[in-house]
Amino acid sequence: LHEVMEQQTVSIAKAGIVCTLNARTSILASANPVGSRYDTSKSVVANINLLPTILSRFDLIYLILDNPSEAHDRRLAKHLISMYAKEGKEKAKGTIPIDVLTDYITYARMNIHPKISEEASEALVTTYVNMRKVGRKNGQSNVVTATTRQLESLIRLAEALAKMR
Repeated sequence: LHEVMEQQTVSIAKAGIVCTLNARTSILASANPVGSRYDTSKSVVANINLLPTILSRFDLIYLILDNPSEAHDRRLAKHLISMYAKEGKEKAKGTIPIDVLTDYITYARMNIHPKISEEASEALVTTYVNMRKVGRKNGQSNVVTATTRQLESLIRLAEALAKMR
């Protein structure tokens, strides 16, 4: 996993033959917290129980917390049950047809090549420095502090946002 995420290659050894292949892809992963319940008094690393070296290679980390609420639980249960009801299923509002989305992404890849402005550059530098400060303030070894990987992630995200607009 380290090799794929860091060097974007995967090495395969079979029958004495070693081959290195390009692995340029996105990785979407999910993990359940230790003990099946997220403990807000612990760090992300302690809750997920993944090595910081692996966790730091992800561009984005989202926490989806399940906070019990009767009103939310009732609404969620009704929605899930309605998906299996015999009545006609409604198409979600605001969905984009797959062929339109595919054409849009293809066009963006071929024709849109944003460059970072001086103002955006300064904002990225400031954000990166602030992220590094958070890691130093905590002084904990198990906190995933910002690395140049996170700066590169911010650049990729800014570029993707510019392409979407």
